[in-house]
Amino acid sequence: MLARQTELSYYMNEYYRGKAAARKSLMANRVFEVGKIIRDLLQEVERQEPRFVSTFTKVDGRLEGLEVISPTEFQVSFYLNQMGIFNFVDDGAVPGCAVLKLSEGRKRSMSLWVEFITASGYLSARKVRARFLYLVGQAIDLCNYASCVRLDTAGGQGGDAVLFISNTYKVKVVPAFRCTGIWPRSASHWPDPKSPWPTAEKIAEVRANGFNLVSVQVTSQKSGFAECDAWAMSFTSSEEMLISGGCRRRCLSILKTLRDRYLDFEGTRIKNSHVTTLVLYECEKHPRDEDWTDLHIGDRTRGALLQLVACIRSGGFPHYFLPGVDMLAGADKRVLDKTVEIAWRLSRAVLLGAAHLDNITLS
Repeated sequence: MLARQTELSYYMNEYYRGKAAARKSLMANRVFEVGKIIRDLLQEVERQEPRFVSTFTKVDGRLEGLEVISPTEFQVSFYLNQMGIFNFVDDGAVPGCAVLKLSEGRKRSMSLWVEFITASGYLSARKVRARFLYLVGQAIDLCNYASCVRLDTAGGQGGDAVLFISNTYKVKVVPAFRCTGIWPRSASHWPDPKSPWPTAEKIAEVRANGFNLVSVQVTSQKSGFAECDAWAMSFTSSEEMLISGGCRRRCLSILKTLRDRYLDFEGTRIKNSHVTTLVLYECEKHPRDEDWTDLHIGDRTRGALLQLVACIRSGGFPHYFLPGVDMLAGADKRVLDKTVEIAWRLSRAVLLGAAHLDNITLS
């Protein structure tokens, strides 16, 4: 058993050094290329509209607010000021979303965002998004990027600001609020009280860090104001904080590499966020640090792939922090069946060694 694990560890670490590390380097170059253009555009947006303050800067070598969705797809959060006069309301009307309502005694005219507040006192994510979309369109022309940047207007007024850069990269730029020092009711189940992972110190750190509210178009079966005016909850920074220690990050890099090479087919719904969620569930299933040493990197990688199979076969892929949100809702059954088939092949290839991961046929 130990000999098998040692051999598997060697092969998986070789795969990390040969394939995953190369992917990370490639993505770093792409982030730099995309980041320069986005930074120029957001600075111009701020110049036009001081209420939108660009914080798109490097923090610890990373561009704060930039999330890699896939090798050619990114999302950038553009943080807004003065959330303080609003109350955070997480009533579950739209799963994964909340609303911002004027505090008691506050008048619309007292708010910096007066024209974006509904008659009921809610800060409309749709109205903020519409204004932001217009400003981004203006910035493209003013920054002389019209030759290489195209703004997608398919969503209409109030749609997401989606940019296509050099006909290669898709970048969604979303207005957002930071919510620090509070924790949403929808995520109150976290952490699992029966699990010794993460530590009490890490839990306190994650909860204090909070989450983001982002203005994106929400797909929901329900109707009403919330679908237009609600803000989606994002826990990207919290996820980043949790996946640390041992071989967790290397395992995540390997899984992202496998996703890019084998699960990035037409119609796919599996993105980097799904891969991150799989690693977080694997952390809960294997909470001890000794389960995440180099010796176990193959077992943890295979465990995450099998978790993907289990989620799809059970009919849902629950968000790690928001179990009421199915991350594969509405996915085509044929696409999911293909995903399961590939995940099974990958899990078997991991058992056989890294060389087999380079010889998987998808036909």
